[in-house]
Amino acid sequence: MNVIELARVNASMVELVGGKAAGLGELIGAGEAVPAGFCLTTEAHAAGVIPESELVKAYTRLGGGPVAVRSSATAEDLPDASFAGQQDTFLGVSGAADLLSAVRACWASLRSERAIAYRKANGIDEDSVSMAVVVQRMVDPEVAGVLFTANPITGTRTQMVVDAAPGLGTAVVDGSTDTDHYLLDGREPTGAHGCLGPRHLTALYDAGQRLQEHFGAPQDVEWAFDREGALWLLQSRPITTLFPLPPESDRPGPRVYFEFGHMEGMLRPFTPIGMSAFKVVIADLAAVCGVRVDPIDGPRSVVAVGGRLYIDLTDLVRHRASRERLPEVLRIYGPRAAVAMERLSADPRFAPLPGRPYRLSTVVRMTLRFAPLITAGVVRALVRPAPARERAFRVAEEARRLAAPPPGFANGATAAERVRLATGLQRSFVTGSMMRSMSALYAGMLSVRLGAWLLKGVTAEGEIETVQRGMPYNVTTEMDLTLWRLAANIGEHRDLLLDTPATELARRYREGELPGIGLEAFLAEYGMRGAAEADLGVPRWAEDPTPLFSAIANYLRLTDPGQAPDRRFARAAREAEQKIDELVRRARRRPVRARLARFFLLRARALSGLRELGKFAWLYPLAETRRQLLLAGAELAGRGLLDRADDIMFLDLREAAAAAEGTDQRELVASRRAVHERESRRRSVPVLLLSDGTDLEALAPDTPPAEGTLVGLAAAPGTASGPARVILDPAGARVEPGEILVAPTTDPGWTPLFLTAAGLVTETGSPMAHGPTVAREYGIPAVICVRDATREIRTGDRVTIDGAAGTVTLGP
Repeated sequence: MNVIELARVNASMVELVGGKAAGLGELIGAGEAVPAGFCLTTEAHAAGVIPESELVKAYTRLGGGPVAVRSSATAEDLPDASFAGQQDTFLGVSGAADLLSAVRACWASLRSERAIAYRKANGIDEDSVSMAVVVQRMVDPEVAGVLFTANPITGTRTQMVVDAAPGLGTAVVDGSTDTDHYLLDGREPTGAHGCLGPRHLTALYDAGQRLQEHFGAPQDVEWAFDREGALWLLQSRPITTLFPLPPESDRPGPRVYFEFGHMEGMLRPFTPIGMSAFKVVIADLAAVCGVRVDPIDGPRSVVAVGGRLYIDLTDLVRHRASRERLPEVLRIYGPRAAVAMERLSADPRFAPLPGRPYRLSTVVRMTLRFAPLITAGVVRALVRPAPARERAFRVAEEARRLAAPPPGFANGATAAERVRLATGLQRSFVTGSMMRSMSALYAGMLSVRLGAWLLKGVTAEGEIETVQRGMPYNVTTEMDLTLWRLAANIGEHRDLLLDTPATELARRYREGELPGIGLEAFLAEYGMRGAAEADLGVPRWAEDPTPLFSAIANYLRLTDPGQAPDRRFARAAREAEQKIDELVRRARRRPVRARLARFFLLRARALSGLRELGKFAWLYPLAETRRQLLLAGAELAGRGLLDRADDIMFLDLREAAAAAEGTDQRELVASRRAVHERESRRRSVPVLLLSDGTDLEALAPDTPPAEGTLVGLAAAPGTASGPARVILDPAGARVEPGEILVAPTTDPGWTPLFLTAAGLVTETGSPMAHGPTVAREYGIPAVICVRDATREIRTGDRVTIDGAAGTVTLGP
């Protein structure tokens, strides 16, 4: 079939008519006013020859005269990718000859550079795309434009946005002219008054409501009012950029959610199994605290949105005492988050309510249970830090021992048994070992605060942070330095590791073809780690050591002995100890306070490095959980219930158990993979999200920085200048010595890159997160929470960062 009337088209015919034509057919079927037309199908494109006779006959039946000729690719106007402006449209085409030329140009635009780049960025297979062409009678518009049935900037689903201009709507779509802008909050418009009156806006609002209900999702609609005032719809496609809505709550009123995952360096989405396992950990922690929750789903205040972990803060926002502290608490996650929370406090929908956001009995019970133990542990750690550290490190060894599966599991366990084991494997660590390891860390954190308080009025900005540089006893720092020492002793294999791609080295290592360089010993200690390691659905270094080979190559490129990471770390430690002496000398007029400050700052250096130990120990049971699930997945793939072993990572734990009992989950896995891949490409994730989809930071007014300066949050003191290296994924990445690493986020899997970086800039995080902590310990400055840093900065740009002021300056 080469030509089909639009009135005969529906959404099921995308492969034949493309996304645009399918959407137009749906509009016609829904009774909307759409200019008459027809579609030259993908079958004609596949044949490679324009069926001129059929095309001209269809044009004649349409009445001839001016028509719009528009591309309609099979990957266009879809929920995952709009392809807005990526392929060609021709307006006012008249006559058969011009029609044929316009069709050829539409076909050619499928392989244009911009369309190919767009498909690549959206993970669309080139071989899967073909082109149809829509031909429609032209509308002579008095005014035209675009309607968004949800606010595309803030994400608010209760608002519609209209942009309009006199004449053809192309001026609105291509941004070539100023437009009148309207915000429809309900039917009440706000904004510019110009080419649209109340009657027009009411008609657009009503049409938007109908389309959103028909298609089941917010729509991006092109429209036109003709000279008689009739509304014509020219296109309707999903708004592809909106962040997903939180799940509906069973509690009344709007809700506000805080994105927690970025604190663990998880800007990317969790896999479904990773999210499910994380919720099990939260449920176990709640059980330790005497709070009854679902053992798999965890507390109802913890929800997944777009694969990210969000916490419901609504009850705290509506509590008179806690709402006053929330902006300052959120300030450590970025200045915009704090401003957004201040703005929310003025929203009457979140006015304070009587009562507490917690049960007093639960707080009393927890206090009686844990306060004496923690207090005693903190005091013991302050008095004798060395034995406290030893006890904490024994917890990590205990976690490794507890992670071992029961005897007989090596060969004889069924998939169902492995899934059951995986569901509870973390529990013994979370409920026992982890709680016992915290006292020494609490003592270190308390010591930092007490030291800072005792020296208040004596220290300048950033000096207390300097005391935390080169911090000993941090397992992540030790890991990175161990890898550096491995690289430094590489000897005769230097050229092999420098000149061979990391992926090829990883393949040779897995197949036993690589000379021994000591990596086996490193992986025996640290193989359970990796980027995004809090998500058990993500491979560990033991499975794919590609990032390690990239890091080793980075280290081998470092030629200045003074910049060797072990020397930099030792230098940072000396500077920290010298800073303590300097601060105490400044405070000598108050000798008691000065001696106490020295005591606590030295205790901070003796204990604060343990902050990474709890997560490090947790990774042992987490890695074993992953191993057991992959073994279960392999069995299920053999039974035809999954396609391959790692498909199990796209199920939650309940669904994995159902698969083990015989449920075919292949269709569910395919849809989950597609969603996960789409969300993995998302570059911006709301930190504070309302239940109506509003990104609160998008509402928060920006403080205008100096020209050429980006403002973030101070995370590690110091200044550095150098060329930027923008990296979105640490796998296979490299940072040349002296470069400023610019990344969306960081977690321990990124930290090997720090050893050659002169500084760090991230779009998310908090000063107490893993990346900034390690940056401080390496003595490199860091600025975090720099909005859109990976867009505003390009690899090679010269930048200067000030880790105390929280600024990034572009240029010399």
